Amino acid sequence: MRPWAEFLAARGLTVSVPLLPGHGTRWQDMQLTTWRDWYAEVDRALSELLERCATVFVFGLSMGGALALRLAAKHGDAVKGVVLVNPGNKVHGLAAYALPVVRHLVPSTKGIASDIAKEGVTEIGYDRVPLHSAHSLRHFFRTVDAELPQVTQPVVLLHSPQDHVVPPADSARILSRISSTDVKEILLEQSYHVATLDHDAERIFDESLAFVERLAPGLVDEQGSRSGG
Repeated sequence: MRPWAEFLAARGLTVSVPLLPGHGTRWQDMQLTTWRDWYAEVDRALSELLERCATVFVFGLSMGGALALRLAAKHGDAVKGVVLVNPGNKVHGLAAYALPVVRHLVPSTKGIASDIAKEGVTEIGYDRVPLHSAHSLRHFFRTVDAELPQVTQPVVLLHSPQDHVVPPADSARILSRISSTDVKEILLEQSYHVATLDHDAERIFDESLAFVERLAPGLVDEQGSRSGG
């Protein structure tokens, strides 16, 4: 997320990139957290932005896309628009149905980081996925799926046809259930799951900035310096 955030900040926008509980340390720490902890952190970050800024957008990648959608569903007009990159909507496969039992027997499974087509690029992420957290994520996706009709804000959804972590079906499901009428879908043909670090990164950055400028004109001037908001 950092390159995306730095791109927007360099053009004068106020940016918050909250570190989710259990992330950025070791996978054993994530094992102690649930989706409620993750959502509480992004909700707190949004509240801080709303105190500082007149206009706020939420952006998210993968599970972060689901977090962004819940913020939009819960906060209504306080969120001006939503940008999603390969958003998750469901834990797929037969293993998902075994999670309620297996998580008590096996602490973790192989990690999912660095699904990137671009050579020489590595995502910083855990090499293991804690199964208690995966079980919680499954519940979270179900919760968000039920709330999708409450999402009415303009949405840009960018997704990769070749994604080895989140299938295109998740994006299709999200687009079919949100109530937004201002929706733009963009295919990221050259990238895998972590598209913000992949070949299509610049397109993601440019499309998200254009989205902000269209819905909140005047926030960024031609030189990319801050003009308010």
